[in-house]
Amino acid sequence: MQYFSLFLYITRHSTHVKVAKSLDFFSCRYTRNFAGNSNFAGMWNSRAILCLLPLLHSLLLLLHLVLPLVSAQGSKTTSWNTLSGSPPLVIARGGFSGIYPDSSDFAYSLAAQTSLANVIVWCDVQLTKDREGICIPSIKLENATDINHIPEFKSKTYSVNGVQTSGYFSVDYTLKELLSNVLLIQGDYTRTNRFDGSSCRILTVNDLVKREDPNPPGLWLNIQHDAFYAQHNLSMKNFVLTVSSTVNVSYISSPEASFLRSLRANVNPSKTKLVFRFLEKDKVDPSTNQTYGSLLKNLTSIKTFASGILVPKQYIWPVDPSSLYILPHTSLVSDAHKVGLEVFASDFMNDIPISYNYSYDPVAEYLNFIDNGNFSVDGVLSDFPLTPSEAIDCFADVGLNAPRKVNTLVISKYGASGDYPPCTDLAYEKAITDGVDVLDCPVQMSKDGIPFCLSSIDLIESTNVAQSSFSRLGKTIPEIKSGNGIFTFDLAWDDIKSLSPLMLNPYSINNLHRNPEYNKKGQFLTLSDFLNLTKAHTSTLNVMIIIENAAYLARKQNLSVTDAVIDTLSKSGYDKPGAPKVMIQSTNSSVLLKFKEKAKYELVYKIDEIVGGAVDSAISDIKRFAHSVVVKKASVYPVSELFLVASTKIVSKFKSSNLSVYVETFSNEFVSQAWDFLSDAYVEINTFVQDAEIDGVITDFPKTANRYRRNKCLNLGDKTPLYMEPVAVGGLLQGMDKSLLPPAIAPAPPLTEDEVTEPPLPPLSKISPSSPNSGAGAPPPRNAQAKVTVCIFLSTLTLLVASLML
Repeated sequence: MQYFSLFLYITRHSTHVKVAKSLDFFSCRYTRNFAGNSNFAGMWNSRAILCLLPLLHSLLLLLHLVLPLVSAQGSKTTSWNTLSGSPPLVIARGGFSGIYPDSSDFAYSLAAQTSLANVIVWCDVQLTKDREGICIPSIKLENATDINHIPEFKSKTYSVNGVQTSGYFSVDYTLKELLSNVLLIQGDYTRTNRFDGSSCRILTVNDLVKREDPNPPGLWLNIQHDAFYAQHNLSMKNFVLTVSSTVNVSYISSPEASFLRSLRANVNPSKTKLVFRFLEKDKVDPSTNQTYGSLLKNLTSIKTFASGILVPKQYIWPVDPSSLYILPHTSLVSDAHKVGLEVFASDFMNDIPISYNYSYDPVAEYLNFIDNGNFSVDGVLSDFPLTPSEAIDCFADVGLNAPRKVNTLVISKYGASGDYPPCTDLAYEKAITDGVDVLDCPVQMSKDGIPFCLSSIDLIESTNVAQSSFSRLGKTIPEIKSGNGIFTFDLAWDDIKSLSPLMLNPYSINNLHRNPEYNKKGQFLTLSDFLNLTKAHTSTLNVMIIIENAAYLARKQNLSVTDAVIDTLSKSGYDKPGAPKVMIQSTNSSVLLKFKEKAKYELVYKIDEIVGGAVDSAISDIKRFAHSVVVKKASVYPVSELFLVASTKIVSKFKSSNLSVYVETFSNEFVSQAWDFLSDAYVEINTFVQDAEIDGVITDFPKTANRYRRNKCLNLGDKTPLYMEPVAVGGLLQGMDKSLLPPAIAPAPPLTEDEVTEPPLPPLSKISPSSPNSGAGAPPPRNAQAKVTVCIFLSTLTLLVASLML
């Protein structure tokens, strides 16, 4: 993912020029690594702690200067359903711990850069042998540091809340010992370890917030194990009171009721709020010997020693663990508000599976907690504080019919195929409801010459054909795709519409599956049915007809898909004045040239390879037969191991030749996005729209793209908050040790004229179709035929076995 340039921001918004220069280092970005590697050998050869002093100084300046500057320009002026009526707070757990090592200076600085002005920075406090308070997320230091890879440090076993626990504990070491040897690392091994070599040293609470004025607007200290430290003659109470006398501590939380009671008389409630933290309902508060589930039943008692509660988000919106669908919300928020308790919700992360109800969109989840019309939590604890910041400031109280702030087209990918089986009536209806501008239909041909909408010419990819009696029709046609398939032109339309549609799961290898409730739901549509559906909704809804494999169908199957499309469009009235706009897309110039001869539609040329640009002669050739082009995301922003490493001029070059540029495919699943985009689909779309200036997004989640272009934080000029600024390409790499940088990649080749120019479509042929087990033709040239699509193609037998498990 990328980084937002703090240097540019401060020079634009502030007179602190010297500070801007020192802060440019923090324009490093954020990442996620789904590979889950954690190789420590040879990573810590140099431990030059002194080099971090300028970095720490910059962090402090950042906290003093940036937080007041990043204003919440878009916040709604009406009252919120929080206890105070103010907007909910964003609490950054360990800073931006979804990217950098938790509680590192990098993480805290990134949280300050990219969050609301009043962001609260969270520190899990541990005590050292010499009574210093340090910010580390786990009582077991090896969970967040490299201490277990340093020979001079030894593991010990202690009783923690009555459980014998082995590990490395801060109580055994002085602050000097830890600072001289130990570095913070990314403790979540599903995230990237590429910043572990960035010399992230442990921070004390006083490191995080110095005694200078003005203090940062929000500091949250979480005290998790007061009883454990008391066993080692260390007093968390004394530490907290000492810190509070010199630093503005906004919140102190603890899951131990007796600890908060002991502080009640010693803290100023107008300055510092005490928050009781609930853990899982069956766990026991060691200070009361009651489960948190039982403590939840007596909120009035909690109000006697706390002003708020912090609960796992499932306390409020339960999620069925087996189905991953949300259940009806509880009355916890309203019950707590009635007795005067604020409610903060925890466990928000962008890079984990969330309920299918949210369609892999974390913003949708946040909105369900803060803008549901019934209640709002008073704050959210997040590893990715940018996302709740934009949810609160930009998207709350904004409907899908709010005025557009940008005119970027939203083009569906097989309808709303992120939510329903592709190219079904349900997927198309959902896309229309979600506000799509252009509804797509990839046209396939049945054996009896019926044009219909389906995502692939191979029925295996989106139907249950492999478990049907038609499984015997499997064959290999290298001219169309690699591997075996069961092709649409071998079945009659009545047979095809009897099949059940299947959800596409392009990221199942990452254990991310799309909504299983709708698997095998919906009906396939003929092209005629599709056109009637779109016309029935609104005259402003346009259609994109996608045609591939036309030459093969004419030459080998005696089927003219182009003639079938032209005839159906005409019969449906789409060639008449006032009809909805029609776009014809193909990777084949010969297809588009035929349509240019027959009708006046927008012709869209798809470049389905990753290219670094296009030579002038290729662009001139494209202009002969097309009005616009479709390119892949990586042709705009090349990536190496999912890190953005460059940007191309391909969009501006096409647009300078009056060719509109549409880009695919934008999905909500976080693994579909480059790490620079922070596991946030809106950050990705915003960068392509604002920086690359594309004309349209092609997406399987049109609701997300439509919501983006209506948010309140667009078109604010110099007042645009950083969470709605495009990311800076390559910025994330600046926060890495050179030894951990992703490998350099050679620039992708440009599109050339000989890759564009093709012979005319062949005439229909009476040649009999090939037998089920024979191959046909040669592999297609670059950009000349449909390529292998989203699935990993298995043998027909393997697919049959897999389908039987559905």
